[in-house]
Amino acid sequence: MTVRTRTFRLLAASAAVLVAAAACSGGGREKEDDTETSGGNAAGSSGYTIAFITHETPGDTFWDKVKNGAQQAAKDTGVTLKYSNDPEATKQAVLIQNAVDSKVNGIATTLVTPDALAGSVKAASAAGIPVVGFNSGIDDYKRLGALMYFGSDETLAGTTAGKRIADAGAKKPLCVIQATGSVALEARCAGVKKSAPGTENIQVNGADDAAVVSTLQAKLAQDKSIDYIVTLGAPIAVDALKAIEQASSNAKLITFDLNEEAAQDIKDKKIEFSIDQQPYVQGYMAVTSLYLNLKNGNDIGGGQAVLTGPSFVDSTNIDKIIPFTKNNTR
Repeated sequence: MTVRTRTFRLLAASAAVLVAAAACSGGGREKEDDTETSGGNAAGSSGYTIAFITHETPGDTFWDKVKNGAQQAAKDTGVTLKYSNDPEATKQAVLIQNAVDSKVNGIATTLVTPDALAGSVKAASAAGIPVVGFNSGIDDYKRLGALMYFGSDETLAGTTAGKRIADAGAKKPLCVIQATGSVALEARCAGVKKSAPGTENIQVNGADDAAVVSTLQAKLAQDKSIDYIVTLGAPIAVDALKAIEQASSNAKLITFDLNEEAAQDIKDKKIEFSIDQQPYVQGYMAVTSLYLNLKNGNDIGGGQAVLTGPSFVDSTNIDKIIPFTKNNTR
């Protein structure tokens, strides 16, 4: 489609900015981690302060990549970055409101539970503070008043992944949702089911690895017709491998997102492939786009979301990707 093609071109342009400047997911425990990163390593401070707010669950390493991208962008642009997080929607809304009250220059936030965050995001817009959405909320960011969005089209990603496994012969995939209420995770599984109609969803507690393993092991033991497992996060993929072994299942495994262990499992042919949303890019571009908007009135995306995925990682490119996973940027 024209819009999608234009969006991918915009991503390529954004990636060029990234190169020039630099050379989904869990639920569970509550925590606020308010840290400040100075942009003083750049050639002079910009004077801007940007609040960077996520629904990170403590211990979920996915967010390390997002933060690494945001912190690098802050250094490159001379921005002071204030990071905070809470997996509970109402508490994330409070963090956004706190940023508004502290009169930051810009706000970058995930929008995983858009209705719960709508009031605080609109309060930012009313206060004249530009807001950029990233990672979650691609279908809602405009309605909430965010100027730009950086992330994967999760429905497209799921549909593409589902087609790939359907073409490989999948008849009964199991799609594993590790966080209740996440619109991004639900969209991924819905996309998989659209291309592979035999897909069944299962809910697990992503904050408890042992529980994930036992839940999946029991399901695989009970239903031997499951031929593919689709996990929506790299740590869950590692759990799924244990469950497959314990259940003596022949199911093949694919996953969304990457970490160092999952990348090695792809190289070792234990995981067929990963659908990568490139979280480092999401963090980097969310901060960079706000800096450019504040400094130069720029609007990246031309009114459309800028896609950072799906980007497939498999046996054809894993050797190139593994070094980046070791750096915790991919």
